Amino acid sequence: MTMSFYPLILALGIPPAVFLLAWLLSNRPTPSMNKLSPFECGFDPKNNARLPFSLRFFLLAVLFLVFDIEIVLLMPIPLSISLNPIASLLASLISLTILILGLIHEWNEGSLDWSS
Repeated sequence: MTMSFYPLILALGIPPAVFLLAWLLSNRPTPSMNKLSPFECGFDPKNNARLPFSLRFFLLAVLFLVFDIEIVLLMPIPLSISLNPIASLLASLISLTILILGLIHEWNEGSLDWSS
């Protein structure tokens, strides 16, 4: 009876302990303006330290991650066909339909057009 409570105690005890440890280790004082400015051998910086980045590139990277995760979710389908062919084919068709509809939406929105 007591052996079945050990996983419950671990599951309820370890995450709060990790969060508490992370909170204690990350407790830093707020940095001053001197700490936030870039260091260039004691001279005032010539350029801004934070370079702007392309928002279109960021959107494309997010789209890549979404579609990449979708492909990873489709990878075990050949293995699952031997277990339950109808359910796995139905799940794969639904997943591919969502993937293709998302691609068509992004194409119509113009997110994939880099010429402009």
